Amino acid sequence: MSQVRHEIKEAPSDPDGIKVGVERAGIAFTVNGAAISVNVPPLRRLSSVLRDELRLTGTKVGCDAGDCGACTVLVDGDPVCACLMSAASAAGTAVTTVEGLANGRLSALQASFLDHGAAQCGICTPALLVAATALLDTKASPTEAEVQDALGGILCRCTGYRKIIAAVMDASRHAGNLDFRLPLSGHAIGSSPVRLDGVPKVTGDEKFGGDSFPADALAVLVVRSPHYHARFDFGDLDGWVKKHPGLAGVFTAADVPGKNCFGVIGPFADQPALAEGFSRLRGEAVALVAGEREAMLDLDLSDFPIRWTELPHFLLPSEAQGDGAALIHESRPANLLTKGFVERGNPEAALADAAFTVFGAIDTSYVEHAYIEPEAGYAYMDGDTLVVVACTQAPYMDRDETAKVLGLAVDKVRIVPTATGGGFGSKLDVSLQPLIGLVAMKTGRPAALAYTRNESMMSTTKRHPSEMKATIGADAGGHVTGMVFSGDFNTGAYASWGPTVANRVPVHASGPYATPNYRAEGRAIHTHGPISGAFRGFGVPQATIMQETLYDELAGKLGMDRLEFRLKNCLRNGSETVTGQRLDSGVGIAECLESLRPHWARAIADSETFNAANDASKRGVGVASCWYGCGNTSLPNPSTIRVGVSASGDIILHQGAVDIGQGSNTVITQICADALGLPLERFRLKSADTAITPDAGKTSASRQTFVTGKAAEKAGRALREKILRFANVSENASLRLDGSAILIREGEAARRIDLAALDVDAEGFVFRAEETYDPPTLPLDAKGQGKPYAVYGYGAQIAELEVDLKLGTVKLIKITAAHDVGKAINPLLVEGQIEGGIAQGIGMALMEEYIPGRTENLHDYLIPTIGDVPPIETILVEVPDPEGPFGAKGLGEHVLIPTAPAILNAIRHATGVLVTKIPATPTRIRAAIRDKEARA
Repeated sequence: MSQVRHEIKEAPSDPDGIKVGVERAGIAFTVNGAAISVNVPPLRRLSSVLRDELRLTGTKVGCDAGDCGACTVLVDGDPVCACLMSAASAAGTAVTTVEGLANGRLSALQASFLDHGAAQCGICTPALLVAATALLDTKASPTEAEVQDALGGILCRCTGYRKIIAAVMDASRHAGNLDFRLPLSGHAIGSSPVRLDGVPKVTGDEKFGGDSFPADALAVLVVRSPHYHARFDFGDLDGWVKKHPGLAGVFTAADVPGKNCFGVIGPFADQPALAEGFSRLRGEAVALVAGEREAMLDLDLSDFPIRWTELPHFLLPSEAQGDGAALIHESRPANLLTKGFVERGNPEAALADAAFTVFGAIDTSYVEHAYIEPEAGYAYMDGDTLVVVACTQAPYMDRDETAKVLGLAVDKVRIVPTATGGGFGSKLDVSLQPLIGLVAMKTGRPAALAYTRNESMMSTTKRHPSEMKATIGADAGGHVTGMVFSGDFNTGAYASWGPTVANRVPVHASGPYATPNYRAEGRAIHTHGPISGAFRGFGVPQATIMQETLYDELAGKLGMDRLEFRLKNCLRNGSETVTGQRLDSGVGIAECLESLRPHWARAIADSETFNAANDASKRGVGVASCWYGCGNTSLPNPSTIRVGVSASGDIILHQGAVDIGQGSNTVITQICADALGLPLERFRLKSADTAITPDAGKTSASRQTFVTGKAAEKAGRALREKILRFANVSENASLRLDGSAILIREGEAARRIDLAALDVDAEGFVFRAEETYDPPTLPLDAKGQGKPYAVYGYGAQIAELEVDLKLGTVKLIKITAAHDVGKAINPLLVEGQIEGGIAQGIGMALMEEYIPGRTENLHDYLIPTIGDVPPIETILVEVPDPEGPFGAKGLGEHVLIPTAPAILNAIRHATGVLVTKIPATPTRIRAAIRDKEARA
């Protein structure tokens, strides 16, 4: 019997009473074992039916093109991209989504994912679980190659895949064993409990930006510029709206009630929410169209009444600074946004006197963040307060900028972050927040918007392309004596985080090495290209490629082992940095390099053996180091944490640091638990919400573990002190919760506090504490001298690879990563961050190159897949810093920085050539080899 029944169903009327006719069909199939019948257009995507009609939002949408695999479900037991399957094709089938993998309790595979830390942000986790379930149904103990084959079509941007592979291979061990290891009091730090927000990630219950749109929300589409630079005029907008049934209106810059300008750094704010009269970049928003969901699904914007006049544009800094180049912003001469500068000693004299010098020039490309969750959210009016529910890394920044654009008082805007499906820096910038807020304010209706993959990649920020040059000199004994660095960074049409990149790069371009004579300048230059913003490292990964490749060359001139050369020059306790900051303690780079010694010796020996037996391919080994200042550069950087004990005996932690997958929800709670001295299992999180949680600052600059963690430590200790003072005991007493009572013991003496008998405050707390921490830094002077950061993290990595000399292809063999984290609060999460950062570093080194207008999807823009990330051996180095919570340092950005230069150095070791335009694609490697052969 046919499972499809056709009919015409009336959609909602538009304001003029015009009906929208949509051909629909009754389609029957089973979902997670239940018989389902839906009335939808037959060609509607199965992913849309599952999410919008059945509210099974565990099935994610990352591209609608089958490129990311996030929408994978099982159809009659086989993995299928639901975005590529029509509803009609699903008729009569049995569909299984992530919500159907377990019946009341977690499956063994879901438990294994939690145990191995295989879910970070969680946006790709449902698809991976579904596809892995199909594999395990046919093979209970798969090999690594079989896991890679089964999951190869699903992209993950956070984890680096290694823990996913381990979780699938180890799933059978977890059958019936769901011990999630919440540690007892006093043992949270240094343990690896399952992340506190982990269960919803593996069940599909986690709600990301596009997962909870109100049923009555207006859908919003953005009209964007197809040109890099153009004037535009609107035609008859009202007439166009009337021609399209179901539309609620069109909104332009003329409708913006506040200051039509936003930015992440106040003095540099320059970006309109909706362009006025002309656009400065391809993809810039110029108008909004809002309407009923059904009317908007198939709305064709090709007849939208707008007239474009294309204007001259330039995409390269050299063009933007050429003679007579038009100014992108009238207030910025020569299209220079800003520059950063650090100078110490006399670098010219040092280089002139050096026994050996090396010079190099390297260019890097745009890199796309490629988080699997495109920007999404909705807004609504709650009385006279605008509420925006969306994915973000910076809720308080979103609140302030949205309020400014929409002409609202700050306390009349509330930002409620959803789970964020990857960010890596780009979701620090405002994107859709003021747009959906404008529609909600103008219509009085909730307004929802989810970017398509194309518009996400077209309109959001990228890693800065760079053009860098440097000279480094050393004396005959192998000590670096001087360095000069200059870098031009293409910051695109608007400022975003360009000032941060320009200022952070000169501080870090020396690497973690003693450099007594130094000059570095970083310049952020405007073009009509994509906006360049924050991306895991703020320009330091680019500068490190320049510095670390020159270090290899300098070691070669000196005749020194490359690892030994770095050990000879690395910073140590008591060293002074290029900004004149004395590092009294906590400097762990030497320990990182020392821990790599046996791995380096083994890898070098392996490469020599391989190369002696092979001519077509050659093996290379590379090493590179990193350092990274945690938090803002010489700027205030506070975080505030509130924690209290309720009358029922729960510990409520107001934790406003947005967890984008790195694990801050868990790590910060672990810190607070041990500072308080009560068990992790009694903590209840109130996550980021500008109406109820204090400002913990943005999730960026590797600051949350250090800065917010320190605030959590202070708050935990303050709460402990209040409880002990109430009980009139000393700080040596121990605390224990017994239901709704606190038991306090000091020696033979014991006290019992009945919490239910005590008064509670307005938030239900019997005891409470709120503490703020702001790292002690000092401004940089005109020569860049000062104390830009209170704490630095350090790391070093070895890359082993093989290069096919004929094809120029690279096969990664292994990455060994040693990172000084001060104190590993949660070792499993630390490993996950290291592996995920390395995967992104692999992409930067070998394949990722965003080309405006050409790579605006995940088919043409390549990121590492599960088969591209080799085995990773992690070495956790713990050199405590007294400023950090329990000695901990930040980590998130450090881990990406050494990967690309280590790979490039390994390619040179294998082939004798350095690729100077990054990424080192097979074409570029082969061209460099041919050039070398031609010169021979």
